[in-house]
Amino acid sequence: MNERDALRALAADLPHAGDDAAVVDGTVITTDMLHERTDFPPGTTRYTAGWRAVGASLSDVAATGAAARAAVAVYADEAFDRDELNSFVAGAVDVCEAVDAEYVGGDLDEHVEFTTATTAVGDVTAAGPVTRGGARPGDALCVTGEWGRSAAALRLFKRGDEEAVERANELFRFAPRVADGLALADSATAMMDSSDGLARSCHQLAEASEVGIEIERDAVPVHPAVEEVAGGSAERFELAAHFGEDFELLCAVPDEDFEMAAEACPAGLTRIGRVVEEPEEAPRVTVDGDPLPDRGFTHAEE
Repeated sequence: MNERDALRALAADLPHAGDDAAVVDGTVITTDMLHERTDFPPGTTRYTAGWRAVGASLSDVAATGAAARAAVAVYADEAFDRDELNSFVAGAVDVCEAVDAEYVGGDLDEHVEFTTATTAVGDVTAAGPVTRGGARPGDALCVTGEWGRSAAALRLFKRGDEEAVERANELFRFAPRVADGLALADSATAMMDSSDGLARSCHQLAEASEVGIEIERDAVPVHPAVEEVAGGSAERFELAAHFGEDFELLCAVPDEDFEMAAEACPAGLTRIGRVVEEPEEAPRVTVDGDPLPDRGFTHAEE
């Protein structure tokens, strides 16, 4: 089974499997695992790894519309290097501080490759947690920020020169959209983070909400870094929509609430399409009227 099939298999006994985070007595909790071979390209600094790994869990908290409280991490490697370990923790501390949370420690272990597992917790607000399952026909489909930054970073890592690698590390240190999630908690009918990519996230949200989704290709905000590495409009959309790991928010908002929600989001909110009635036959998600393939990030070595 791949990752998505495994989640579906678990859902019978774990009904909340597949949501970005679990909610227990008003506390949001989520966990992630990242590996050197599949998640950290050569040239990724330990500072960037600490930021990105903890940031991934904080992004899941953001997707529920909760306030981030704290995070921990497991750090495992073949051997412990003091400078690398300190850099990792510094990255973890800094990304937590960026969202008004606290890094409170973790665990150390030996492993055959650099691996980290992170957990973040947050507090549900009065608006209550937002899930993937509440989108309604007529809602505006919206995204925060800009898309394709991680795809651009990977291309720059592969160039290998010092300037490109430095730029790639900067791009890999994304800002978890906790403030935006909080701003959207009152209005979003459904929300999730985009770790699997825009296209796949649209399919996941549509499936969870039992709706259809129509996207406008030219409405998708593409990160300027994509222009540095992509050769044309088709490739730009490919990197923005299908690569994944951008950790932006995808949400459905009542059409009449869009302007208010957009003004409240620090990272900006862009309407990229709309939610429609669930079609009787595939496709469930379209872009400019054509099927949008359910293709995105997977935790597998290239």
